[in-house]
Amino acid sequence: MSKKNTSSNLVFTTDGGRICHQCQRKLPNCVCGKAAPQKSGDGIARIRRETKGRGGKAVTVIEGLPVSPEILKDTAKRLKQRCGVGGAVKDGNIEIQGDQRATCKEVLEKLGHTVKLSGG
Repeated sequence: MSKKNTSSNLVFTTDGGRICHQCQRKLPNCVCGKAAPQKSGDGIARIRRETKGRGGKAVTVIEGLPVSPEILKDTAKRLKQRCGVGGAVKDGNIEIQGDQRATCKEVLEKLGHTVKLSGG
């Protein structure tokens, strides 16, 4: 009788949970989240109102803030508290529930950012 190596019985697996999908490295060695490249832009934060894909509900989107991801999360937290609504940080943009453009502009200008209202 031949002895089988029990660790080599695996032929195929769909388990991709231990590998980063962006850099294709093992998760402990992944560098994607640590050194996320910042968007190059003109340094002006643009505030717009969106309703697409949200069932007609308005969302205020702030894009182009030239800050690190940690500061972006802190800024989003301040905006949510000041507006009294929920929100999220997605793809380097801050999303605030409802039409809060005027309040967001006021808060961001107090924080020292150059702000423009874009869209209608």
